[in-house]
Amino acid sequence: MPRLTVLPHPQLCPDGASVEAAAGARLSDALLAAGVAIEHACERACVCTTCHVVIREGFAALRTAGDDEEDQLGRAWGLEPTSRLSCQVRLPADAELVVEIPRYSRNFVREHD
Repeated sequence: MPRLTVLPHPQLCPDGASVEAAAGARLSDALLAAGVAIEHACERACVCTTCHVVIREGFAALRTAGDDEEDQLGRAWGLEPTSRLSCQVRLPADAELVVEIPRYSRNFVREHD
C-alpha cells in the first residue's frame, strides 16, 4: 500500500500529513481523501497546473510524466526537476513518497474572476 508524507503547507496542510492510499490511485485523489484540499481547477484533466507538487522522496518509483503533463508543467510556479501534476501521478503499490505542495499555484480561473 502506498504511503505518503505530505510536508506542511501554511494553508492546505499546516501540520503536514501521513497518508495511506490504494495502489493505482491518483496522487491528487489520495490527498483530497486525506483532507488535503489541493487545488484542481481543471477537474484533473491535465490542462492546468493547480495540483502541482514536488516529490521530495520516491520520485524514481513513479512512471515518467507524459507529454501533456510535461507541457503543463512548463507553466507551473516553482518548477523543480521532481515536479509533477498530482492528477497525473498513479501511485505504485509499494511507493513511499514525500510530497511538498508549493506555496503558490497559478489558478487562472480564480485570478480572472
